[in-house]
Amino acid sequence: MKHNREYEIAWQGLKLGIHTFQFNLDDKFMKEHGEWDYEGLDAQVSVTFDKQPSFFMLRFDVGGSVNMPCDRCGDEFRLKLWDEFKLLIKLTGENAEEIDEDADVVFIPRAETVIDISTWLYEFVQLSIPLQKVHPDLADGKSGCNEEALELLNKLTEHEEENKVNDIWKGLEALKDIEEDKSKRKTK
Repeated sequence: MKHNREYEIAWQGLKLGIHTFQFNLDDKFMKEHGEWDYEGLDAQVSVTFDKQPSFFMLRFDVGGSVNMPCDRCGDEFRLKLWDEFKLLIKLTGENAEEIDEDADVVFIPRAETVIDISTWLYEFVQLSIPLQKVHPDLADGKSGCNEEALELLNKLTEHEEENKVNDIWKGLEALKDIEEDKSKRKTK
């Protein structure tokens, strides 16, 4: 991964208070920073940087869209990205290595003059993609998925359910009938 100053915040020269930065991310950025299996990323990340004397509060607002295969029907669709993440950066003495890092708190030495946020941009875009990726519903409330694929899935599901009921319980029903006959004979 090559170093890119475009994703650095030079905090030393900033006044105390809130500052906003905009970043436009694409497939190239994602592939440079890690694994990326999708195409057509058009993400806008707004970073609100609140500088205080001993810490910085960062808020990442992720927006945009990316092409995704639908988990239900398999057709590709445009998935809207939106999410919000917060991160606290605390300034420490010279040895920031001695401090254990928490997931939401990062420690950096006061000697550092810039903060590279490219890794967080990559991670937060990845986290803004939901686990289940399904076509959004249409305006009339119907599913946006491919209707032919859904019909085929419904037929396959019905066929599997019929096979499960008939195959599994077939032998057990016969045993149940035998036990009922025995109990009827004993009571007579």
